[in-house]
Amino acid sequence: MLMRGRAGSDTMVGMELSGHTVLITGGASGIGLALARRLARAGSTVVTCGRRAQALAAAREAIPGLVTRVCDLSNPAERETLAAWVTDEYPALDVLVNNAGIQRYPRLAEPEPWPETATELAINLEAPIHLTRLLLPHLASRPRAAVVNVTSGLAIIPLARAPIYSATKAALRSFTATLRHQLAGTPVEVIELLPPAVDTDLGGPGLHTFGVPVDEFADAAIAGLERGDHEIAYGFADQARRASRAEIDAGFARLNAAPARPASQS
Repeated sequence: MLMRGRAGSDTMVGMELSGHTVLITGGASGIGLALARRLARAGSTVVTCGRRAQALAAAREAIPGLVTRVCDLSNPAERETLAAWVTDEYPALDVLVNNAGIQRYPRLAEPEPWPETATELAINLEAPIHLTRLLLPHLASRPRAAVVNVTSGLAIIPLARAPIYSATKAALRSFTATLRHQLAGTPVEVIELLPPAVDTDLGGPGLHTFGVPVDEFADAAIAGLERGDHEIAYGFADQARRASRAEIDAGFARLNAAPARPASQS
């Protein structure tokens, strides 16, 4: 996917979009679907999974050749089954895109059943860590492999009304950095996508209809992959990634002073 330059060099060669076999979690809608469409159009085999059979069927209709599988990523056993199935059925698998995520708006001082929080933690954080570890032995055997983790600008400047989501994205960003360090010198590249607020169904239909158009972000993400970037951030997320501590504090105050749905969140 991405190829290092000569030994000891930081020079990166951009991604050839064709000829890969890619697993995208949560690829039936939103960012995952937009990435799946672009990678399939470029000539890669794309497999995606999600919890909603109807949404996956619609994705198959929209993207010729798309392979889909129903999978509840909050369930460790289903993650293990998915990893075994995809490596058996698609042994050329060489790219994992950990994209699936849910965003809720709990009031932390108010009681709620713990399984609601546990599910958000499991899908947003446990699943990408678990799937990565399950698939790494296979990916390491491929010559042009990559793990792509979709985090958020909220990994850097959290949104108080989405506390669990923001925390999971911060943790996934940390995991991505350490994974990249541990895999240095292997065939597996580690890439982070940091979207800003994107107009998708994140959190449920009609709850996230603000932010940049999904195709706008997907085009920027693909351009970053083609350049060979290890961190691909856009809009608010790119500003947050480059911000000083004082700017982060000011950004947190602005983001969380908004009365409703600020346009600069993810």
